[in-house]
Amino acid sequence: MLLQGLGLTFTIRPADLDETPFPNEQPGPYVLRLAKAKAAAVVQPGELALAADTVVVLDGELLGKPTDAQDAEKMLAKIAGREHQVYTGVALQHAAEPALREASSLTLSKVRMAAMDAETIAWYVATGEPMDKAGSYAVQGLGALFVEAIDGNYTNVVGLPLPAVKALFEELGWGVLDWVAGR
Repeated sequence: MLLQGLGLTFTIRPADLDETPFPNEQPGPYVLRLAKAKAAAVVQPGELALAADTVVVLDGELLGKPTDAQDAEKMLAKIAGREHQVYTGVALQHAAEPALREASSLTLSKVRMAAMDAETIAWYVATGEPMDKAGSYAVQGLGALFVEAIDGNYTNVVGLPLPAVKALFEELGWGVLDWVAGR
């Protein structure tokens, strides 16, 4: 959605990776490792691969995507009425000769959630929206009803910090708008 909004031409290639954190792995290194691994898993010769990974952190606990509706409800109950952090690692790789070129970055935002009662949480989970989202909510969807404040970049909370994407393209020698169709 965010890349389409910029008018970029791209192909989605999901990377099938084990996203289990290493023992004692901190949030920043964790999402950077996954973003780099995702990009490496899909990059093709002569192409750029952009990949990202996002995790919600509350009291040091990593809250990834829920495993089921009950897990989503538990996560939402934890973050309701509290502030948490959203970490996103982004990696850009160019499979060029003679060697792979890559750049990566980490973005952190803080999000304060509204209080939610069990009935509201159950309703939201029943919409299905939380099921594939880190922390079990989508700030760009119905989850916006429960986000009271964001300290940091909004697109980071969506899952792809666009200012970081722009900076990575520039680090590899391009302007992100160089990749807009018809430009």
